[in-house]
Amino acid sequence: MFQLKSLSEQGIAAALDKAERYRLLNEPREAESICLDILEIDAENQKALVILILSITDQFGRRARDEVRYARELLPRLHDEYERTYYAGIIFERQAKTILKRGTPGGGSQAYDWLRNAMDLFEKAEAIRPPGNDDALLRWNTCARTIMRYKLAPRQEDYVEPFLE
Repeated sequence: MFQLKSLSEQGIAAALDKAERYRLLNEPREAESICLDILEIDAENQKALVILILSITDQFGRRARDEVRYARELLPRLHDEYERTYYAGIIFERQAKTILKRGTPGGGSQAYDWLRNAMDLFEKAEAIRPPGNDDALLRWNTCARTIMRYKLAPRQEDYVEPFLE
């Protein structure tokens, strides 16, 4: 319907700053749009990919389309194994927080599972993190505190007595 306008390569740095600002102002759709514009002219821009992933996860539970799949599809485009692992953990963590906010019946055990998946990824990221980067440890601790605060537990399988013939 519309022909989108292209950014100049010289405008990428300023556009990235704007995208970060929009995220901080809780305007993730605007940040997402800016990142898509950047990626149209620099498809490998790692900072734009990270901001895009975070902008999508900021919208978990607010969008009609499958935002979790959309965020996960971007992970292979990140060049660094640490970044791929760390942001995969962020996706799981934010999925869990979304279900906790909704208060879905039985959601606590699902949130627990997603938080544990996130924690596993954060531990993997911790093992390969750059020196001085403790982000994965901070996220792991946040997940652990969330589990403890909400008293989350894994799903309890109902035991069914087998039918005797």
